[in-house]
Amino acid sequence: MRTINEIIVHCTATFPEQVVTVSDLARWHRQRGFKEIGYHFVINQQGEIFDGRAIEKQGAHCIGHNANSIGVCYVGGLNEHGKPADTRTDAQKASLLSLLRRLKEQFPGATIHGHNEFSNKACPCFNAFEEYKEL
Repeated sequence: MRTINEIIVHCTATFPEQVVTVSDLARWHRQRGFKEIGYHFVINQQGEIFDGRAIEKQGAHCIGHNANSIGVCYVGGLNEHGKPADTRTDAQKASLLSLLRRLKEQFPGATIHGHNEFSNKACPCFNAFEEYKEL
């Protein structure tokens, strides 16, 4: 198993009502030259958590941080005008919190961050570090 010291939260940068599946993300990532989906977990609007890339494998979700991190992505992140916004549903918030707690149990030394801490992007469109600093 890889050494994991960061859990990085992302959004798909899609509209809140837009249906995006793991298969869609995998296709988009392959079109960008990735071998497979870059995220390890994906959470849809109903709060269902789907496996992406196996956590034993290095992700492809945050340049310079992939080797020792896990990428978690929720579907959404754009408001109805196409602007970055925290569009997480209550179900997504609950599932994300549950998943992050589980990952912190498995990797207690890992810190939780938003993609925007490492890149000039709005993703995940909320302050993940602040929201989850107590985990």
